[in-house]
Amino acid sequence: MIQFRDLQKQYAALKPAVDEAVAGVFTSTHFIGGSEVSSLESELADFVGTTHCISCANGTDALSLALMAWGIKAGDAVFVPDFTFFASAEAPAHIGATPILVDVDAQTYNIDPQKLEEAIRAVHKEGSLTPKVVVTVDLFGLPADYSEIRRICNTYGLLILEDAAQAFGGSYKGQKACSFGDISTTSFFPAKPLGCYGDGGAIFTDNDEWASLIRSYAVHGKGSMKYDNVRVGVNSRLDAIQAAILRVKFAAFKDYELDAINKTADYYDVGLKDSGCELPVVPASYYSSWAQYTIRLPQGTDRNAMQEYLKGQGIPTMVYYPKPLHQQPALKDIARRFGDNEVSSALCETVLSLPIHPYLETYEVDQVISEVCSFLKSRL
Repeated sequence: MIQFRDLQKQYAALKPAVDEAVAGVFTSTHFIGGSEVSSLESELADFVGTTHCISCANGTDALSLALMAWGIKAGDAVFVPDFTFFASAEAPAHIGATPILVDVDAQTYNIDPQKLEEAIRAVHKEGSLTPKVVVTVDLFGLPADYSEIRRICNTYGLLILEDAAQAFGGSYKGQKACSFGDISTTSFFPAKPLGCYGDGGAIFTDNDEWASLIRSYAVHGKGSMKYDNVRVGVNSRLDAIQAAILRVKFAAFKDYELDAINKTADYYDVGLKDSGCELPVVPASYYSSWAQYTIRLPQGTDRNAMQEYLKGQGIPTMVYYPKPLHQQPALKDIARRFGDNEVSSALCETVLSLPIHPYLETYEVDQVISEVCSFLKSRL
């Protein structure tokens, strides 16, 4: 059976190096912090091109720690794309801020700059909230439109929090994802482009003061040492075992995985171009790290039936996402929107993600393409 994201095949390829790295941590018995964590942070910052990288327990914590460093609170408006994972809105909601849910672009699935500017103006006009932050989600591996978003944020005095949980390794005009925000974050959840064997996350910034605050907040608000607590923080650390694993996987990620997954995406593009589906768009000057390869099905396609058919052929699929954030019950009385967000709603009804990973064989991609096309042709 084809794997949606084949971590077993990846581990088989990296097993000697991963096992050695983990054994080294066991031998050292330095399980929290230490050289593996500091070395990983240095390597990630160098790759992304930022001054600071602060690792943490997961990608959601990374967002929360950034907002805490900025002092975001009740009465503040934080703009979030409506078509994304819940955590992007959960983090500001959790600290009392109000998520403003903004519609996305129909081609890239990222936040629509025009709709963003309209939402900012609407919040200003309404007057009960103070616009503070835009959480830009680099969805499915593709960075958002940072040229326009930065212009808008500079115009209205807003900070950019880049949520690159799905886009580590992606780029725009040669600049790497995780470097576009005033603070940027990523996730090392196992299925992400660069994933560990548990939970993990990281925060990137060039601002020394914010980096210092984030390091403090991540370890119980510590000051000069861990028993000097100068603020109320949280416990959010990446352990040394995960750091050691990530260092091995990061080398493979840079050496060949990014290239391999982009070749697979290109192969899908060619094979599915006459399928009737809308294929993922990677605009000029962009590079995707392909967390997902997501198509839009032709109007009227029974997505559930298609998923069941493909499952019967040994092909797993996923729906990212089955409902927009404005339909999430937890946000009903918390989040706001200033439009119908029709693109986000339409995407949730028509998107389907196909298997993609750096170890997917050509014959497996051929099988996926063949069965997708077979199902769609049978329904004409």
